[in-house]
Amino acid sequence: MALNSLISGREPTEAASEVQTLAGISAAHLISHVHMLTLPVLIPLLKDRLGVSFLDLGFALTLFSAISGLTQAPMGFLVDRIGARNVLVAGLTLGGFSFALLGLWTSYPMLFVCAVLAGLANCVYHPADYAILSRSIPEQRIGRAFSIHTFAGYLGSAISPFLLLGIAGSLGLNAALIASGLFAWAAALFLLLLPQPAPLAESKAGKPAEGLAGVKALLSPTILSLVMFFAVFAMSNSAMNNFTVAALMEGKALTLVSANAALTAYLAMSALGILAGGYLADRTRRHGDIAALGFGLNAMCILFAAYVDLPTAVVVLAMGCGGFLSGMILPSRDMLVRKASPPGAAGRVFGLTSTGLNVGGIFGPILGGWILDHAPPLTIFAAAVGFMLLTALYGFVSDRVTARTA
Repeated sequence: MALNSLISGREPTEAASEVQTLAGISAAHLISHVHMLTLPVLIPLLKDRLGVSFLDLGFALTLFSAISGLTQAPMGFLVDRIGARNVLVAGLTLGGFSFALLGLWTSYPMLFVCAVLAGLANCVYHPADYAILSRSIPEQRIGRAFSIHTFAGYLGSAISPFLLLGIAGSLGLNAALIASGLFAWAAALFLLLLPQPAPLAESKAGKPAEGLAGVKALLSPTILSLVMFFAVFAMSNSAMNNFTVAALMEGKALTLVSANAALTAYLAMSALGILAGGYLADRTRRHGDIAALGFGLNAMCILFAAYVDLPTAVVVLAMGCGGFLSGMILPSRDMLVRKASPPGAAGRVFGLTSTGLNVGGIFGPILGGWILDHAPPLTIFAAAVGFMLLTALYGFVSDRVTARTA
């Protein structure tokens, strides 16, 4: 349904090209989320095989995130210079090699080699994916294209535990690691077999500024504020994704099953909200207002679920509503970045702004853990709501600044 609506009204050749491009990019994004979860999902098996502590394994996961975060912005420059598809295929190939290597030679030193290579591979996806979509999908459908791309990432996260643990249970740890690598190589081959999409006449495909001028263009107040927007968004996401179960169990005396049901509702409805948000993003130019409204209503749902004495079923329902709103925002969030990108610089702008996600992903869990250790458990939801309101404020101000500038 989503793909059909995306291509309606196009000539058959153009429609086929759009679908092929979106399918290839979405497949790559799905694999990127499988790779992000490969080591976390297999941690218990790696601990037993390697004979190390969880802390030792945590160092490898931190290294993966640090490498990815530090190289994402520079990779955006490379995307704009040598071509997004070349970089994307190279990233998939390198990511596949890293996990296949660990599967063939499973040792603690090799785990760190895998973390470095996989982190370097992971940095290519956002700048390359968004650059290709921005230059290949028409303006009137780009919001839906962003939503399908983001949904594919969520789907990759959802299937990873079942897929990898299923393979490990049947064929062993090494087979699961090698399979993770093979998935990436299959996606890379799929991309290579697809015809190269022609840039749209109306796309921002001009020659980007280079050298000092290119750096200055990236350091504009609008783009730097988007980096902060992404970081604050990641902080609220981290609080909800990582600590909802613990906070509901400790703060509202929910059972483990009920607390996990609330989190599952939040995450599942987020995925559905993403698809709905794509339609919304294509029907308005006020993407900042959509983000502000979505975050504001999401904050109200979370406060209602956390601080009002409710039956468990109503808590789960309120969390699901909040999740839907949090997902609905994402295509409009991506449209804000696209609008801020100078001609021909989509790769570097998406690479830089996505660094904010890494920053939030690094500090969010630390802050959340500190709150649960030193404050009433439900304070974690108050912190998440605070970050949501900050992002809502950014969205509200963003559209008004854009309108005044125009």
